[in-house]
Amino acid sequence: MCCAGFLKLMMFIFNGTIFVAGAAILGVGIWVKVDSNSLMGILDGVDAIPSEVSQVANVGYLLIGVGAVLLVIGFLGCCGAVKESRCMLLTFFSIVLVIFLIEVAAAVVLLVFKDLAAQVFDGLEAEVKKSLATEYGLDEELTSLWNATMEGFQCCGYKNYTDFDASPFQNQNGVFNQIYPSQCCNGTFIGETCSLSSAHTAAEMQLVDGCFDKLLQLIEENAVIIAGVAIGIAALEIAAMVVSMVLYKQIGSKA
Repeated sequence: MCCAGFLKLMMFIFNGTIFVAGAAILGVGIWVKVDSNSLMGILDGVDAIPSEVSQVANVGYLLIGVGAVLLVIGFLGCCGAVKESRCMLLTFFSIVLVIFLIEVAAAVVLLVFKDLAAQVFDGLEAEVKKSLATEYGLDEELTSLWNATMEGFQCCGYKNYTDFDASPFQNQNGVFNQIYPSQCCNGTFIGETCSLSSAHTAAEMQLVDGCFDKLLQLIEENAVIIAGVAIGIAALEIAAMVVSMVLYKQIGSKA
């Protein structure tokens, strides 16, 4: 009885942790999906997008699904232990095992994508620059998405301010003065416009980076965080599966 009580307590601890972690993964997945929507919205106007880029959105969906299911199985594991239901414990074990395998696959995808990120987005440079040069300032949706991205990441253009040279934005605001989006100057300009000299100064002083570099940094940082969370969750899931099977056998021996 003492051993059974201890195992039930362990189930509560494991499943409570899994429940909280599931909520955290769900939140991270939603956050990744929001960011990927912004990225994919920018790339909608770009031709010949490599299929690897769509993995950003797929990873977001995967994290949302895993987080939601972890919330369910956390509740299911607690109920199975309290009610001493072999059916619920077996269901709990099966679901946790499936989720564990999915997380292993997701971790592999994240690591592979992290290694390919620089190569994939570097290959997009010519197409994205072409899109900026022909559509920024003309296409309202594309312009708004770029403005929101540059404001959120504190970045300028794909690589730097020169990506906006001869764009519709400059044609509308005075190409001879070479006006740039305000994010490209990062407070170095005087007056209401960001001039060539101010944008050049901000770039030279490294006050503002290109969105390409910022995006790579974001992906790399979050890939490490997500991998760390996945490892911790995987360890808890293995322990939970072991405890659930021990309880399953104990309940069976009582019957």
